[in-house]
Amino acid sequence: MAKITYIEHGGTEHSVDVRNGLSVMEGAIKNNVPGIDADCGGACACATCHVYVDDAWREKTGSASAMEESMLDFAQNVEPNSRLSCQIRVTDALDGLIVRLPEDQH
Repeated sequence: MAKITYIEHGGTEHSVDVRNGLSVMEGAIKNNVPGIDADCGGACACATCHVYVDDAWREKTGSASAMEESMLDFAQNVEPNSRLSCQIRVTDALDGLIVRLPEDQH
């Protein structure tokens, strides 16, 4: 179990416990965190679960796969710390993870 903090574009924070093995996206959906649409349900087939990983956590969340990078091409305002939250698996090592949500998902 890891506590993950999702920060909405406007600054509202949602700190929730997410079970190991789930994705960061699933943690948001199961806890009604606004700002992650997850249109494809976590199949890495859209970019509506785009998040910005806090710089302190980039190494622990790993880097994007080629498929994820190609899906990020469909997201707006992609930054070097952009990830699809459906592709980040929760482990104890991610306890304290902070992700920021974009202004909107497309």
